[in-house]
Parts: sequence; structure tokens; C-alpha cells
Amino acid sequence: MSHKSWMKTVPTENCDVLMTFADATDDHTLLWLLNHIRLGIPELIIQIRHHKRTRVYAFFVTATYENLLRGADEMGLRKSVKPEFGGGTRNFSCEEDYIYENIESELCFFTSQERQSIIKYWLDNLRAKHGEVLHNINFLEGQPIIPELSARGVIQQMFPLHEQRILSQLMKSWVQAVCEKQPLDDICDYFGVKIAMYFAWLGFYTTSMLYPAVIGFVLWMLTESDQTSRDICCVVFALFNVVWATLFLERWKRRGAELAYKWGTLDAPSESLEEPRPQFRGVKRCSPITGCEEFYYPPWRRRVFRWLVSLPICILCLCFVFLVMLICFELQEFVMGIKEMPRLARFIPKIMLAITVTACDEVYRKIAWWLNDMENYRLQSAYEKNLIIKMVLFQFVNSYLSLFYIGFYLKDMERLKEMLLVLSLLRSLQRQIRVNVLPSLFFKIQMRMVSVPWFFRALLRSKV
Repeated sequence: MSHKSWMKTVPTENCDVLMTFADATDDHTLLWLLNHIRLGIPELIIQIRHHKRTRVYAFFVTATYENLLRGADEMGLRKSVKPEFGGGTRNFSCEEDYIYENIESELCFFTSQERQSIIKYWLDNLRAKHGEVLHNINFLEGQPIIPELSARGVIQQMFPLHEQRILSQLMKSWVQAVCEKQPLDDICDYFGVKIAMYFAWLGFYTTSMLYPAVIGFVLWMLTESDQTSRDICCVVFALFNVVWATLFLERWKRRGAELAYKWGTLDAPSESLEEPRPQFRGVKRCSPITGCEEFYYPPWRRRVFRWLVSLPICILCLCFVFLVMLICFELQEFVMGIKEMPRLARFIPKIMLAITVTACDEVYRKIAWWLNDMENYRLQSAYEKNLIIKMVLFQFVNSYLSLFYIGFYLKDMERLKEMLLVLSLLRSLQRQIRVNVLPSLFFKIQMRMVSVPWFFRALLRSKV
């Protein structure tokens, strides 16, 4: 069931985090988890709701202001300090709560994102005791319960709820204000530092791209029809891009450090101890370091799978891309050899290649996820690192192999321009469809599917 479907239910006051369960979840599982949360995290307030149309249970989770203050102290949440106490930001402490700005106001001190982060911190740190079992799930001592139940499919979704009032304000000051500066502080308060930093970089990059765009347009206007002037302008533009890229990186380092200091993450300590992934599987053993029970997966098995399965599959996928590219180029030569063929028809092979490249991106993304899951990494950081390597390898070769082949092997600049144009247009179209059209379409379909059973039940009652 979608996040937005739950927003159509009867609103629950002061709900920060929503936890939904699979359709087949029995009462024993719900009561078991509810008791563990109430005993392990007494600071949380939980209300159980039942969605009548889908027959799905959900936990509406929140906490009081006093408990949120204690949670902020536990997780080391950084808050702004009053100017008379030195200003800046520092980790929150209940013993010195009077030094923080807006501490007197329950509504203004914590943003919705901070409230939800504290609650998620508590839920993620709910740990099992020795010998605890839920149906066929055997928990290790000290193992986080919520991530394990999410990985097993018992907990279907766990997500923060939106505040429509703040979303409406962001819609006016951010989405609809096209020519205004981005409200980065408001974005940070609502979505968090990572999302705000991403949009800060995106806006900085978009603004910085104006300089090469203007210089490139001027050089294009000054370029004459002879090859000499083209070569001179090409060299000048290449030198400009080198200088621009260097200055862009240095300016972003300063801008990023400025925002990190402003949002209190510049000197934030990194997590020294990382929990194993809930999806990590292995044999139980006693840790030689901590002496506690843990899952162990031999590294040699991961290396064998990587060399005997992952590497051959990657090579086969890249060979497939190269084969499709050669077929499209042969078709291009065939089309160009027909004199009666219309001018626009010569773009058909290029469009076919661009569509194939776009479709292969989705397939290769799923292959990369599957290979990474099968390699069974213990830590989330190692999992993400190896996933990025696979995704970059697949997407780089899939997207740029044809361009490098045309530019460096065929050395046909006109064909390179046409191929780059077709790839850019289709990629932009595909991105807009995936980001804007498909989410809206899927949401409407889900809402129809949710309302259809309700319609039939009402129809049957009316006939009776």
C-alpha cells in the first residue's frame, strides 16, 4: 500500500512515524512487537489503526516533548545555541537545555524531521534479548528487531508522515518560485541535511553551467565555415572548460563547507561502530573479538562468486551492448545507402540504439542489485560502495560506448553530433517520464485499486 493511501485515513494527532504490516500478519506478531516496543522504549506513544479497505494494520508512533529532549540527548542531536552562550551549534544536553534557542517552545524547538529522526533512532535501537524467537525468526542477542522484521517482510513499510502546512509553504517558496533562490534552510529543516545538501549542489551546478553555456554560444557565433576557425574555437573552449572545472570544484568546496558549518555537520563525528545489514546472512558463531553471537560469512565465498559469477555476467552484458551498437551501425549504413530514403529516416537506427541503451539501463540496474545482494556484504557501507562500482561500470559503458566508438574509431564528427543529440533528447524524455509521469500514474492506479473493493461492498449492501 502506498504512503499517500495512508494519508487518506482518519488523521491521528501528533503522529510522526507510521509503521505498516503485511496483509498476512497475525495478531500474535502485532502484540509481540507492541509489547517489545512498550517495554524497550517506554518513551514512545503508539496507537494501533486498521485500514478498513485493505485490512492492513499500522502503528502510529510519536513521543512527548520531554521524551524527545531525552532522545535528542541520547543521539547527540546538534542544535543552535543562543548568542549569549557563544552561538553556533553543539550536541544537545538536557543538563544545559537553557542555552539552546527556542527551548521554551515545544512547537518551534524540534522540526518535524528532527522529531522523526529521534523516533527512528529509538526504533532502530530496539534490540532482542538472548533466545528470543518470533515464529521462524531466531534473533541473536543484541540484534536490532525492527530492521530484521523489515528485511523479513513482517513490517511492510516504515516512513515519516508529511505536514501539509509545511509542504504548502515549500510549494510556494521553492517549487513555484522559479526565479528565486532555493530556501535551503527550510529544506534542511524539513527533509534533512543530506537532501538539502543535494539540492544546494544541484542549484550551484546549474548556476555555474551558465558560464560555459554563454562562452560556448559566443564561440559558436564567432565560428566561421572554415576548419581553421573551428579548430581554434574548439581549443579555446577546451582550455576554458579546464579552468572552469577547477574553479567550480574549489568554489563548491567552500560553499559545501559553509553549509555544513551552518547546519552543524562540519565537525560531526563519524560512526565508529556500524551495525551489520539486516539482509546479511551467514552461519552463527561466537565473535573472537566481542565474544557475542554473530553471523559469519566466509570472505572466500564472496570472492569466488565475484570472480566466477559477477565478472562473467558483467562481461556478457558489456558484450551485448557492443553487439547491439554494431547492429545499429550496420543498419545505419544500410539506410544511408538507399537514395530514395527520406532525410529523417537516417535517424531511425540512432533512435533504436538510444531506446535500447535506455532499456538496458533498467535491466542492468536490476542485475547490479541482484549481484550485489548475492555477494552478501556485511556492512551497509561496503554494500553501497560495491553497488556504486557496478552501477557506474554498467551505465558508463552502456551510455558512452557508442560515442567513444564513433569519435575515436570511426572519427565521424557529424555522426557523433547526431548520436549525441538523439541520446540526450531520449534520456531527458525518459527521465521526465520516470520522475514525473509514472509516479502520478501509479498513485492514481493504487488509489483506484484501494477504492474498488469498497465500491463493490457498498454496491452489494445496497442490493441487499
